[in-house]
Amino acid sequence: MLIPCPHCGPRDLAEFSYQGDATRVRPDPASTDMKAWYDYVYNRPNPSGPHREYWQHSGGCRAHLVVVRDTLSHEIISVAFAHAGLNTAEGRQ
Repeated sequence: MLIPCPHCGPRDLAEFSYQGDATRVRPDPASTDMKAWYDYVYNRPNPSGPHREYWQHSGGCRAHLVVVRDTLSHEIISVAFAHAGLNTAEGRQ
């Protein structure tokens, strides 16, 4: 699988590190809602189709990226720097 790094261009998957699901929203750090924290830490969706994920180009420019990848075909739909839309409504799908 090739991931097109916005800074370095297309690179092999071996240069990247998966950093996690980019769709999850962390509960308020001051929250004492144990169900919300339990769901955040332990309950993970298993989506099929396009999915937003955090990746780091650890073997290259070290940039943190948001990759939209189809989990069925592994097709890369889009790639952007993570800081561009971090924790904004327009940055989530």
